[in-house]
Amino acid sequence: MIVSHTSIRVSPRERRTLPGPARSEAMAELRAMDAGLVGGGRGQRLVQEHGMVITRTPFRISFFGGGTDYPVYFREHGGEVLSTTINKYCYITCRHLPPFFDYRYRLRYSRSELTNSIAEIEHPSIRECLRYCGIEQGVEIVHTSDIPAMSGIGSSSSFTVGLLQALYALKGEMVTKRRLAHDAIHVEQDIIGENVGSQDQAAAAFGGFNHIEFGGRSDGIFVQPVILPQEKLEFLQENLLFYFTGFSRYASEIAGEQIRSTSERLAELRRMREMVGEAMNILCGPVHHYHEFGRLLHESWMLKRGLTRLISTSEIDAIYDVALRAGAVGGKLCGAGGGGFFLFYVPPEKQRQVKETLSRLLLVPFRFESLAAHVVFYAN
Repeated sequence: MIVSHTSIRVSPRERRTLPGPARSEAMAELRAMDAGLVGGGRGQRLVQEHGMVITRTPFRISFFGGGTDYPVYFREHGGEVLSTTINKYCYITCRHLPPFFDYRYRLRYSRSELTNSIAEIEHPSIRECLRYCGIEQGVEIVHTSDIPAMSGIGSSSSFTVGLLQALYALKGEMVTKRRLAHDAIHVEQDIIGENVGSQDQAAAAFGGFNHIEFGGRSDGIFVQPVILPQEKLEFLQENLLFYFTGFSRYASEIAGEQIRSTSERLAELRRMREMVGEAMNILCGPVHHYHEFGRLLHESWMLKRGLTRLISTSEIDAIYDVALRAGAVGGKLCGAGGGGFFLFYVPPEKQRQVKETLSRLLLVPFRFESLAAHVVFYAN
């Protein structure tokens, strides 16, 4: 993990290279800091604490029920998903920015931003999370990740959940998993207005292998861990292959079209929701019937790709077809569609052939993760 560091002190050598007035001002500020004050023409004020927080938030794989977690559907019909977080994470490093710079906000993600006001920040989630949390003191925020954005495994919502947790911790506040999920949903859906469902935020905030229900007009979220012996979880993992097909460039557009066509796809969405219960029954049964989990993934993918014309492409269809011919029982494209990760259910005896067939794609090893978003470093 790479963490950016900005020193609050000016080295003696650097002070000698400053112009006369700037050198005098820097020395005065350092003397004032040692006394617990910062001065200058703006009047004296206390130097604020420069705390630092690092959060780690997992990404998720959604097996069944995706699409029923959009409010436009579940407020009328209820929704549910079966998903798990995995051992791929995003990291947020957040700290108070010392008062020695000509900017107040220093942001590093796929880009870098230096601004003097929250309103100037271009990254929508950072901008609105800072506003929502009432952050007034300048901050530095650095994002690093195991998986790139636009990959279909909930990266944007994991970012929002991890950032909110970091900002709350920076304020000295501890929040529940439920509040973290609801706050992230509110920021993304209501404030930013993104075309996103509600499962990604819940998965990141709660963590683990879960059956998540979305209930009625109250927007309730009910998270129930899927209780399976470790040997069953390991058997399921041994039958899953996870391939990166390329970036999903139009995820918001795909989700937007799916949302707009919800009223025309009620039968498909109802069937996709029913598969959640069927999949749980399979997992609770004997492992020699787990191939039915793969067949259910196939049925789910066939339904999902028919929801809108944007979900699949000819290239994605070709990848899926050759995987099936090589021995995959079923699979699905993760996320909204158009690219990202393909999850395949492949019996171990067929995996060598599938790997050879899909050798041009990036195979990404993963494990199920039980931890939720959490603080891995805190200093005030």
